[in-house]
Amino acid sequence: MSKLCLIYNFAPKYREGIFKLIDKEYDCDWYFGDNSTDIKGLDLSILKNVFVLKNRTVVCAPFYFQKGALSLLLNNKYKTYFMLGDLNCISTWLFILLKPIVRPSKSIYFWTHGWYGKEGFIKRLIKKLFFNLVNGVFLYGNYAKKLMVEEGFDANKLYVLHNSLMHDKQVELRKQLHITNIYTNHFQNLNKNIIFIGRLTAVKRLDMIINTIELLQKSNHFYNLTFVGDGAEKEKLMGLVNEKGLNGFVWFYGACYDDKINAQLIFNADLCVAPGNVGLTAIHSMVFGTPVITHDCFKYQMPEFEAVVKNKTGDFFQYGNIESLAQCIQDWFEGKKDQRDEVRKACYAEIDNYWTPEFQINVIKQNLIVE
Repeated sequence: MSKLCLIYNFAPKYREGIFKLIDKEYDCDWYFGDNSTDIKGLDLSILKNVFVLKNRTVVCAPFYFQKGALSLLLNNKYKTYFMLGDLNCISTWLFILLKPIVRPSKSIYFWTHGWYGKEGFIKRLIKKLFFNLVNGVFLYGNYAKKLMVEEGFDANKLYVLHNSLMHDKQVELRKQLHITNIYTNHFQNLNKNIIFIGRLTAVKRLDMIINTIELLQKSNHFYNLTFVGDGAEKEKLMGLVNEKGLNGFVWFYGACYDDKINAQLIFNADLCVAPGNVGLTAIHSMVFGTPVITHDCFKYQMPEFEAVVKNKTGDFFQYGNIESLAQCIQDWFEGKKDQRDEVRKACYAEIDNYWTPEFQINVIKQNLIVE
């Protein structure tokens, strides 16, 4: 069997689980870009054969070129390439355009979001060319696959592998969890506790949660809210809380890199609310048993929204509508009264069955054949 060549723009820490399994199952050479980002990077020493490519901006961001990537197409060690399917990477475009000319017998597979559903006419044409130039596409979700099939792509060349975090470590932490008084001690009340964990950025629309808490209080429904994380929006959000007079009901816990503490905070919360795109917050929340409410406009979502199963692991509110979010929160607690354990088990099952490195490697092994 020849080597697998995996080319990625960056090595994020949260992909450690699946990267380690790929490294175990395949004779793989890893090529990661060197771009800096606010996403925590992976310790590259945990993988066997790692090389760093220089990412260079082309004309202007977000377009970039990975210096040295094209030479890998000519390397006879590799017959199969597993690449991040990034439209903005010029070297990836050249790679897939040159392959049929210089190395037609080789295979290229993409790992990508694929389709969002918000693509205009020109973007659809570009994406159709891009994804039709490779042998197969590994997607994060069934929603993207459905859209691509509707666009005329061959369903047999589209593979859904979802996303994951460090599931094994999280399950071990989960076994140690128990109900504590962390929220009652802080808030000095018995209100239900809503949590958001992740970066505090504008795209997450976290102001909506604060405005919703205020709206609910006007109808005598009181909730606590905890933000676990830091980010550019923190000062603005703190100002909004002060303006609304909600200081006694909102806790800016701050960024926490202790997995045990994060697990306790999530486990002891009653509901996670992500008004913007939910992303890996859904996986992080549900693996510790806390359901998620997020918006219902899937073309503006991240693929992890698919872990939210209505009335089981969470619910959806009308995109951008504070009244709808307030009603959704209230309906959730009224409908799931005295069912916290059942909801917790449903969240565990969703993540354990579909959002793990083990699920991902099985999909990869079934469809990424290295000769």
